[in-house]
Parts: sequence; structure tokens; C-alpha cells
Amino acid sequence: MNKHHTIIIAGAGGIAQAVALILVEWSTVTPTIFIGNRTLSKAQNLVKWIEAGTTRPCILKPFHLSETGLSKEMKIVFNQGDILLDCLPGTQAPKMAGFAKDYKLHYANLTEYVAETDKIKALAKDASTGFILQTGLAPGYIDVLANHLFKAFCNDFQVSKVDTLEFKVGALSKNAVAPHYYGFTWSPIGVATEYIKETEVIRNYKKTKRPSLSERTSIIINGITYEVDLTSGGAADLPDALAGQVDAMDYKTIRFPGHYAWVEEQIKNVSDSDQPIEALQLIMEKQIPHIEEDQIIIYAAVQGKDAKGTLRRREVAKQILPQKIGKYQLRAIQTTTAVPLIQSAQLLLESTLKGVLLQSNIDPQSFLNGNFIVPIYGNV
Repeated sequence: MNKHHTIIIAGAGGIAQAVALILVEWSTVTPTIFIGNRTLSKAQNLVKWIEAGTTRPCILKPFHLSETGLSKEMKIVFNQGDILLDCLPGTQAPKMAGFAKDYKLHYANLTEYVAETDKIKALAKDASTGFILQTGLAPGYIDVLANHLFKAFCNDFQVSKVDTLEFKVGALSKNAVAPHYYGFTWSPIGVATEYIKETEVIRNYKKTKRPSLSERTSIIINGITYEVDLTSGGAADLPDALAGQVDAMDYKTIRFPGHYAWVEEQIKNVSDSDQPIEALQLIMEKQIPHIEEDQIIIYAAVQGKDAKGTLRRREVAKQILPQKIGKYQLRAIQTTTAVPLIQSAQLLLESTLKGVLLQSNIDPQSFLNGNFIVPIYGNV
């Protein structure tokens, strides 16, 4: 941050941890940070963790985030804040956004949940502050990158439409073993959700829906073979924004070969469940270990004909590894999710934007070259 701001972080998990630490370490002017959680001790422990791991002086204050309504303490905190950064599970997003609107706070969140995002869009359409939604890794950074590739392709090759726009992300372990060929590097419920819910795509220039895990293919990225398939949430609002301009567009999740076949077998076992997401999560957690040493694989590409009819393709591929921030080594999923949220916060706090901003509304050039983005993702 280039000016002093008071930032409220909702949540005290791994992403909130990274957001707070990076804000303290990398802001030009260190903000005052409130950290709220339903379990006060977790917020208190996070404050102690940051104070022990930062190389800079900071002001951090924990508070209890009540599950039942607005407490006196919450009102005091919200009245002091400039922005609320929502690092809670997606189901809580409409409630947090409601607090932000009521207290005239800017707001940014991470969730890929479509229904909750639609609720916030309706709630915040006439807000006096800015609300940037779905601004993590996927949805988030990957959508801004895809939109950048589309815009640059059309500008450079003097066209208004393209054949394909594809963008893919994998939060992976370094190694994978049978039978599942996977290790959890982030939320198991998030993984289960993206495998079960429908995904939004563009086909024949029109927005439509497809079942997740219904269009599996292989891809070679930097010489390594992966498999990719449709999953929900990662496309953000691009199916709406680019319908009529792209013949075929989709978001797919990257996995090691063999993983999706194993997942399909597990889904068959829960097909009669009235809570298939929770049932799949339970099965996966019994068999798939949690892994600390992770990596993020990113791939985005646009293809189409230029003004002279020559077929062209542009690609971006990245591998992002754990990185030291302050005195701690943060996992790749932490940093890649945290910095788009922080970059969005700076955009809101240091501009006059208000109302709802989705990923297609973000200026790609300035965002992708932002002072928080580049140290993690590199230049584009």
C-alpha cells in the first residue's frame, strides 16, 4: 500500500495468514490490520505468528467475529476500517459483503461459488464503495491473464473474434502416487465442490453450462504431461463478458495423469447421496494426504486467425513454487491466492471505484504488472 489504510481480514486460516504477512512485509506504508475469526484464539495466534515472522514494525489487532450477528466489538472494528478482505469459506461471503456495505467498507473476496457471488452482485450494485469479487488464483489472476491475452491478440492481429481461449490452473504436489495421483495443497471441500458443480463455458460463441469432469484431455506444459478437465468456478465472469467474441472458451483444472479416472470412480460411489459434495470430500480425505511442499502450474492460450487469415496462437505458462516472505516459507497456494486479493485491495483503496467489479472489469495491464503481483507471478 502506498498510503496508510486500516484493513480488516475476515478469517485466520492459511490464506489470511499470507495476506496479513505480505501486507506487512511489502506495503510501502504499513497498514493497520484487524484479524477477525469465529475462534478468537486463532486470530490471536495469527497475530503472534505474524509479529514473530515479520521484519517490519506493524500494528495488528485480533477480534472475535461472531457467528450469530453483530457484536459491539465488531461494530467498533468495522467503523475504523477502510476495507474488508474476506478469507472465509464462500458460504459466508454474502454476510461479510453485507457488513461491508452497511459500514461503507470496500470489499474483496476469493470464493469461486457462483450462487454466493450472484447474491453479492445484487446486494452491492448500488454500494458507495467498491466490491471486487472472485479475486484469488482461480477465479482471479487466471481470468485477468486470459482476458489480457484475448485483448492483446485482438489488438495486435486486428481482429474482434478468436477461435479459442483456454485457461488452466493446477494446485499440485511435487510428486504423486497411485491410486489417486494427488495430494491436498488446499481446501478439500473446495476440491470436491469444483468436481461436482456445473461449469460455465462458451461454445459456438454462446455462454452455456457443462458438467464438470466431462471434457478431459492431455496437455504438455514445459515438457511435462498433465491431464486437464472442466471444473466449476474458475471462469469467473468471462463467459458473460466474452460471449459473442470467442467461439470456444473454458477453464480447466490441471492434474497428474490418472487422478481424474480415480475421482470418477469415487463420484459413482456417491451418486445416490443427497449431499454429493460432502460425500466426495469424506472419501477423498480418507485416502488423499495433505502435502506441504506444493507448486502451482498455470497455462493460458488464445488461438485464432489474424486479419490476413493466418492461424495464430499465443501462450503463457508458469510454475510457481513456495517463497520466503519475511522469516517464513509460504506455500505456493498461499502466495498465489493472497496477492491478487491484496492487489485488488490496493486498487479499491487508491482509486474512486465503486459498485461491483468482476474479473473482466479489471484493467489487465496494470493488474498483471502490479507491485504485489509481479514478485509472485512474474511479468507477463
